[in-house]
Amino acid sequence: MVRGNLHRLARAEFDRGPVEDSLPMENVTLMLRSTPAQQAALEELLREQQDPSSANYQQWLSPEEFADRFGLPTAEFNQIAEWLRSQGFTISDTARSRLWINFTGTARQLNATFRTRMHAYEVDGTLHYANSAEPVVPEALRNVVLGFHHLNNFRVKSRLHRNKVNPDFTSSISGFHFITPDDFATIYDLRPLYNAGIDGTGQTLAVAGQTDILVTDIRAFRTAAGLPANDPQVVLVPGTTDPGLQIDTGDLDEADLDLEWAGAVAKNAHIIYVNSGDVFQSFQYAINQNIASVLSISYGDCEQNWTAADTSGLVQQTQQANAQGMTVTAAAGDAGAADCEGFGSSYATTGLAVDIPGALPYVTSVGGTTLYDAGTVWASSSQAFGSFTGKPQPPVWGTSNNSASGSALTYIPELAWNDTNIAYSLTASGGGKSTQFAKPTWQTGNGVPNDNARDVPDISLAASPFINPYLTCTNSSCVNGFRGSDNSLNAVGGTSVGAPSFAGIVALINQKMNARQGNVNPALYRLAATTPSAFHDITSSGNVVPCQPGSQNCDSSGYMGYSAGRGYDLVTGLGTLDVFNLLVAWSH
Repeated sequence: MVRGNLHRLARAEFDRGPVEDSLPMENVTLMLRSTPAQQAALEELLREQQDPSSANYQQWLSPEEFADRFGLPTAEFNQIAEWLRSQGFTISDTARSRLWINFTGTARQLNATFRTRMHAYEVDGTLHYANSAEPVVPEALRNVVLGFHHLNNFRVKSRLHRNKVNPDFTSSISGFHFITPDDFATIYDLRPLYNAGIDGTGQTLAVAGQTDILVTDIRAFRTAAGLPANDPQVVLVPGTTDPGLQIDTGDLDEADLDLEWAGAVAKNAHIIYVNSGDVFQSFQYAINQNIASVLSISYGDCEQNWTAADTSGLVQQTQQANAQGMTVTAAAGDAGAADCEGFGSSYATTGLAVDIPGALPYVTSVGGTTLYDAGTVWASSSQAFGSFTGKPQPPVWGTSNNSASGSALTYIPELAWNDTNIAYSLTASGGGKSTQFAKPTWQTGNGVPNDNARDVPDISLAASPFINPYLTCTNSSCVNGFRGSDNSLNAVGGTSVGAPSFAGIVALINQKMNARQGNVNPALYRLAATTPSAFHDITSSGNVVPCQPGSQNCDSSGYMGYSAGRGYDLVTGLGTLDVFNLLVAWSH
């Protein structure tokens, strides 16, 4: 028996009985494990690849080189694939790392071969399928099989926060402001880099998704933002069913946001959109093909909601990505310190939690801030929600837009993102302490808790969907510049914006250094200690959210979470970035 493969929603109260024997089971992944000696050698290599004093510093591997050092022997790998064929399965893809095999068959074949039981489960009115029993493999595979993926069709959902609004971009009448690519370049100090030709030229960046897109949306966004034409390359994962346009699910909004804002930051980079019916299938394919130097994913779920097998598989994949020199960026989550709560929850009942894949030590987790020229926030001093007030500041927004639709005049001070009191639901930067991963050796510095846990996020960027949100174009929403036919704007927020935007920043670093960077976290924490001017330290507000007193981690106050503070904190990480200063420090 291979334990750790039961989905949390495959429960008796949702069970609607066995599925039809003929139900197609596409692209089930049999995940294979390295030996303990191989795993130890891989972890040492990952450390050395980030150590400037090591001979292995930035000596990245191809997928085939990775396989020869850390995968199964070719003969053994082929033997397992042949055994699957002998059971009637079709092999749809194999790992260049020789650490997984994707196969397709029917529910009857799965039940017979792996002695499991495929059942239907109805959750919130939607039917899904999942295994109701742990799979069993031949004794000969006892020490080889890590687990299974895609034994169920529960998909993670987009957490994008969308706010369709009518006011102007920047107006002395309405007082509302929105972030365009030109504003982002001003606020986070990218303009000197663009002037020096550091704009992503020659770099390749991948986005993982699970819907078809309308390329016309990307073109409309770039035209409205004054960006050069630069269509993304769309890659459908071979052997997978085209998911079509997923509009009502929020996946189209998410894909457009990711592609538009990755390309807004690295405006001349080659953007590859990897598409399939499951974003983590897209993610797997991008790493297997070593498709780009940077990979962004804006989907996730709390640690507790992943099967042990799925988590182990993601560890394996992101370690391989790092060994190949790939940087992986992910959203920290949008429910504050209570990442397991469902979208729209008004209070937490399931306790503190952080988000995977952001919590993986091989991924850069991006949290959220609010540009604080207005807003209602969590006040860490009084432990209550209230209006943020500060000293009068010089103007930070212009009264009109320039030719690139920008109006930000300078860096705008920030505080931790927490719109819970505005949204009437848990809406704040994800962050906290992992319960599954120990603290990486590189995670040190002022403010980093002495908790022996992987802490997230690592860095942050603006994320509020209510206060100075980002503009996007989706589902033909942009007719006249950023405006729709009804004169509205498509405004979005969430840490979903930070993951692709930071991926764009990494593409600029790669161009500046003329090399892939792999896991950038060791360098980020090192530079936070040596070059604080590369970061904006966020010290106000927090990701505290209301909770049900007596529920897990909730005391009599009815709130739980963390406050921002000097140095690293469990809300905004190391803070936001002065990208120009960051790249200057990176290259010295």
